[in-house]
Amino acid sequence: MADETICLLNDSFPPLIDGVANTVCNYALHIQKAGLEPIVITPSHPKAEDSAFPYKVVRYKSVNFSKRDGYMAGVPFSPEAARQISEKNVSVLHSHCPIMSTVLARAMRQISGAPIILTYHTKFDVDIANVIKNPMLQSASIKALVSNIEACDEVWTVSRGAGENLRSLGYEGDYLVMPNGVDLPHGTISTHKINAATAGLDLPEGVPVFLFVGRMMWYKGIRLILDALAKLHRDHVDFRLMMIGGGDELPEIQNYAEESGLGAKCIFTGPIFDREVLRAHYQRADLFLFPSTYDTNGLVVREAAAGDLASVLIRSSCASEGVTDGVNGFLVDENADSLYQTLSRLAKNLDLCREVGIGAGRDLYISWEDSVKMAMQRYEVVVENNKRGLYRRQTKLVEGFLKANGELMEALAKISKFKNSWR
Repeated sequence: MADETICLLNDSFPPLIDGVANTVCNYALHIQKAGLEPIVITPSHPKAEDSAFPYKVVRYKSVNFSKRDGYMAGVPFSPEAARQISEKNVSVLHSHCPIMSTVLARAMRQISGAPIILTYHTKFDVDIANVIKNPMLQSASIKALVSNIEACDEVWTVSRGAGENLRSLGYEGDYLVMPNGVDLPHGTISTHKINAATAGLDLPEGVPVFLFVGRMMWYKGIRLILDALAKLHRDHVDFRLMMIGGGDELPEIQNYAEESGLGAKCIFTGPIFDREVLRAHYQRADLFLFPSTYDTNGLVVREAAAGDLASVLIRSSCASEGVTDGVNGFLVDENADSLYQTLSRLAKNLDLCREVGIGAGRDLYISWEDSVKMAMQRYEVVVENNKRGLYRRQTKLVEGFLKANGELMEALAKISKFKNSWR
């Protein structure tokens, strides 16, 4: 595949930061290191500074939904993106979002003839339910989503649970599990670096430190954490809870922590973008708390494992795949009492936490280098399958369909009276 181009498409990309945007950044970086040319295709954003990236980023027209969910919605009809694709020897179109990015990928497939791979990262039925309240519209949206996914040549999921979610939406095709990696190296750092990163924080020696890293949104299981720790606090057990991340519901979460009597024990840092500083926080903690049933992969669990930090996870959640209770992590039921019982036991046995953390580093850690290497090996299979004509495609994706999508987004922008909506 030397001298060929891999197009990575996603609806989010820096300056918008989320797990999938981070995935695309790492794919592009490691594809480039392997000697291929990556191109990222993503909606335009008024604060984008794409010159900082060592690879090409192509932006296309978008509608600003930042007041609603923090994201730019792309209009999937981009002559400029199509022109740049037509000038390249495109091997693979790899979409990381089954909505607008995949619609655009389908149009580009007609131009380039390259196969489309879709990676399914997120439980989109949950996202759709959060945005669309009308059940009939929800059903229609999910049906359109599945139709878009089925039009791809190959589908990957980041976990078995993500695949099961996809099946629950009505998808009947095949899929492969292709796990994501993390960009933190496996191993410990010096005590000096840990102390420097945590200087000024109230983290007494010998007091258990529990850590959460992620978006400050209730669906991440944060209420379970606070309710369980409120019980532990009433038992007069000393501890500290480090909460790293930002989000629209952060003020509510902080108020809830105060009302639960945890104000003196909770430390909210906001987002930490320096990866070495974040790495130090993982290694200062005694347990990582991630009781989320929303996440399909839980990259933060692998980040914790990079520093031999064990996670407490909900039994049978996607984030708990590969975890054996008491061996490389701890599993609880999805209720505050179960989490409380486990934390009460472990707060008195930090040696066990460290022992299980070593198991997490051994069993759960995977680097982005290894993850993308596996993906690139599969790229070769997909390219060969495409050359042999093995993919059955929906071929009637015509310009009128793309134009209709564009007109829909434009109408939505006008109806909602978004300011500065077109970019």
